Amino acid sequence: MNKALDLKTLETLEIDTSFINTLPGDPILENYTRQVPKACYSHVQPEAFPKASLIACSKEMTILLGLKPEECESELFTRVFSGTELLENMQPYSCCYGGHQFGNWAGQLGDGRAINLGDVCAPDGQQWTLQLKGSGPTPYSRSADGLAVLRSSVREYLCSEAMHHLGVPTTRALCLIATGESVVRDMFYDGHPKKEPGAVVCRVAPSFLRFGSYQLPAARNDLDLLRQLADYTIEHHFEHLIADGGAIDAAVYSAWFEEVCSRTATLMVDWMRVGFVHGVMNTDNLSILGLTIDYGPYGWLEDYDPDWTPNTTDAGGRRYRFGHQPQIAHWNLVQLANAVYPLVDAAEPLQLAVDRGGSGGVQVLELLLRAGADPTRG
Repeated sequence: MNKALDLKTLETLEIDTSFINTLPGDPILENYTRQVPKACYSHVQPEAFPKASLIACSKEMTILLGLKPEECESELFTRVFSGTELLENMQPYSCCYGGHQFGNWAGQLGDGRAINLGDVCAPDGQQWTLQLKGSGPTPYSRSADGLAVLRSSVREYLCSEAMHHLGVPTTRALCLIATGESVVRDMFYDGHPKKEPGAVVCRVAPSFLRFGSYQLPAARNDLDLLRQLADYTIEHHFEHLIADGGAIDAAVYSAWFEEVCSRTATLMVDWMRVGFVHGVMNTDNLSILGLTIDYGPYGWLEDYDPDWTPNTTDAGGRRYRFGHQPQIAHWNLVQLANAVYPLVDAAEPLQLAVDRGGSGGVQVLELLLRAGADPTRG
């Protein structure tokens, strides 16, 4: 079958809302900073940017989504993916999650400047979540404005697509749009903030769920919500773990966690082999699907230096330095194991999965040695 015949216009693109239809949401619709208990998300409306203009569009990603490539050049495309206008059935939301930041539990974090537009089922059957980064504040923005500057948005757009073509599991980028408005940022952290051009990146991934998504309900002892979210994750992204007609039980949760460990171990190998340093491997920045997610202060090695970090905030302790990334992934998996323990109600299978780095009994260290890295330094 000619896939080109299946390509659609934006007006005919079908948006799936199963995430918000299946899982409990925040009943408060006002957009102000707050704690959000017993919910996986909050409904949020993106800001409108009437002066928005398209800077770049990945036509490869456009076609993967099932859109005609010429749609990138339409005014509607710019309005939709700047957040200025919504397509029919788009019900934007931001996710609620917690996490460990620099080794310390930070409580509720959430999508502080990311707003999901919904899911698209591509012609090949793959489900893709469309997410705008920099389209305005959310209930999880805390003291921030929810906006993004052009320089960091360019970095995310370019690196996520580059990582994909390097064979590294990653979120993708559909487009980069200038908002036409200024954003005030202290670029050099020297107490001299200045106005910079604002921008929005449309990020794309099968899911943006992360370790912290499960940590927060576990920390709040909201085990019903934890189970609902875990079941949704397995049914939509790990359905191969469920036997035909079978229920999701402790054995399935164990198998799910083991696969998360395996995917995370593989991701660390890929980072190490290409010399990529994420820079901020907090538990809220590790994907449950084993994808590279949240491109912040990332960097690439030039000379081999296992102690190098691109994160100026981490310059003192160098917790997230290049040579320490496998150990941090292991530490983060232990925190995830603690969160999902109530679902399994047994420590041994979780411990075995963490120690082995996933299925097959292959340890993270062994994988890294095969990749030619030196994970023992630093």
